[in-house]
Amino acid sequence: MFTLANTPATLFKDLPQSGLAASHAIFSDGNPEQTASIPEHGVMPASNPRIMASRVNVFYGRKQALHEVSIALGKQELVAFIGPSGCGKSTFLRTLNRMNDTIDGCSVTGKIELDGIDIYSPQMDVIELRSRVGMVFQKPNPFPKSIYDNVAYGPRIHGMARSKSELDIIVESALTQAGLWNEVKDRLGHPALGLSGGQQQRLCIARAIAVRPEVILMDEPCSALDPIATATIESLLLELKQEFTIVVVTHSMQQAARISDRTAFFHMGKLIESGWTRSFFDNPGHPLTQQYLGGKFG
Repeated sequence: MFTLANTPATLFKDLPQSGLAASHAIFSDGNPEQTASIPEHGVMPASNPRIMASRVNVFYGRKQALHEVSIALGKQELVAFIGPSGCGKSTFLRTLNRMNDTIDGCSVTGKIELDGIDIYSPQMDVIELRSRVGMVFQKPNPFPKSIYDNVAYGPRIHGMARSKSELDIIVESALTQAGLWNEVKDRLGHPALGLSGGQQQRLCIARAIAVRPEVILMDEPCSALDPIATATIESLLLELKQEFTIVVVTHSMQQAARISDRTAFFHMGKLIESGWTRSFFDNPGHPLTQQYLGGKFG
């Protein structure tokens, strides 16, 4: 079984100690089965929650892809979603900023709140929602524009800058936070597609944070990158979580262990177990989690 017994303690220096004492929410068929300090509705607690999801179901036509998923995502927290391919982790990720709205025949039930506001309410402005809950995809997808215009795109359409100088400040700040400014500051007018894969992914992160979101969703952001670029992105995420809520879908259990505060395991459209990362890997509570971490399936 993959465990963290030999992992340096410094990896977990930012984990809330209270989470190690009450670490797991274990679910069976979407309902709470065993809890340490889990509310009756089955939501894994998060200190200072940013997003609260309760009993979320997703359907593609008549096919149900997600079953009764409940979880809370805290402010300044990095949460990893793991599980085998087709388990529903990316589907759930897309519910958090209504990306599933773009798929014909997709419907969502249950409740998802961002700062206490139901994001599926008819009054919710979806464009505003997606500026508050940004998305970075598996494959870098810079626009066929200059490096500068990629980052400036969001602030322009949202009217965040009153002048070119203000826009320049926003672009520089976003590129700096994404760890890319020093590499591109002398060629901002060059095509973004000329950057390396790792640089393109950091550019996409800069583009996402330029509109000052509260949450950043990342769907396997390192799967197309080499180990050096992956390490750069992971270091960046650890810095960004000081300001943003970050949710990462990953197939790498090692990556989840390295960077996340909490880990959630999905299987066949259900959230099986979630908990503070160190305890999650060292002491999984559900047999399916134990089998997955032990390599019995994946």
